[in-house]
Amino acid sequence: MLVLFLLPLVGAASAPARPAAKTDTLRLESSVVAMGSAYSVAVYGEDRTRMEEAVDAAFEEVHRLDEMLSNYKPESELSEVNRAAAERPVAVTPELFDLLAACVKYSRESDGAFDITVGPLMKVWGFYKGTGRLPHRAEVRAALDRVGYRNIALDGANRTVRFARSGVELDPGGIGKGYAVDRMIEVLKQYGIRTALVSASGSSIYGLGAPPGEKGWRVQIRDPKDQSKSVAEVYLKDESMSTSGNYEKFFRAEGKIYSHIMDPRTGWPAQGVLGVSVVAPRTLDSEAWTKPLFVNGRAWAVKHKPAGLHAFFCEDLPEKSCAWLQ
Repeated sequence: MLVLFLLPLVGAASAPARPAAKTDTLRLESSVVAMGSAYSVAVYGEDRTRMEEAVDAAFEEVHRLDEMLSNYKPESELSEVNRAAAERPVAVTPELFDLLAACVKYSRESDGAFDITVGPLMKVWGFYKGTGRLPHRAEVRAALDRVGYRNIALDGANRTVRFARSGVELDPGGIGKGYAVDRMIEVLKQYGIRTALVSASGSSIYGLGAPPGEKGWRVQIRDPKDQSKSVAEVYLKDESMSTSGNYEKFFRAEGKIYSHIMDPRTGWPAQGVLGVSVVAPRTLDSEAWTKPLFVNGRAWAVKHKPAGLHAFFCEDLPEKSCAWLQ
């Protein structure tokens, strides 16, 4: 979870309406629940009406994406792929095709540690609409038979998706929020907004421009073992940061902590890392890469982290150790 610090300015959105000079800086904040997450937006500008229109349009965009990417809604485009792609090629929109192609690329570059087909594992571990459970090893092995990005066949000429076997299931949990944040930022830009902060559940965030008088949007990375403390501070200006931590969703069983961050190659939750934050130009990239860096660990990240990304690790060694990746 990221702790957001926003500086109050003259003309806050909650203040009573009053005549204002054109040079007055206004601030507007709002939030909505969509795609199973809370999305919040803070914008600065001079035209209150235009700002409100921009924020409303950004929220309409995230609701549109929910209709495309939800694996909870049977009528969504992604759900149709999950139902039918094992039986026949399923034609999809260019937008969904490009997103799935990006997911396959992340999988290849991360040695399979990122995998959008992790859905069967999330279900067997109880993280699909639940808080988690310890499955039998036979259940994990059965789920692993249906997991693997190589089971996704993409036909670029016809923009179709086909699964190589039955039971494969796409799960947008590792990519959906980041993509939605990027799309919301693009909508705000179309309305002339040049200074904004968009956050999805505090774990995927983009800072557009910088608040007046600041060098960027100030964000603190929380201590994985103490939510009242922070371990690092970042100023975001026209860039994103996403965080994955073992404290986000987990359960305890047989004296161990099992988090929702799954290693799709073994079928078991990743161990050893407490949290990873990634700073990148796009939220799509920062969210996608937090998972394989978390799963593969610091040593792998040193050799394989893509250029242009900055990563902050908190590890159990066995004592907590937090630092930026050099």
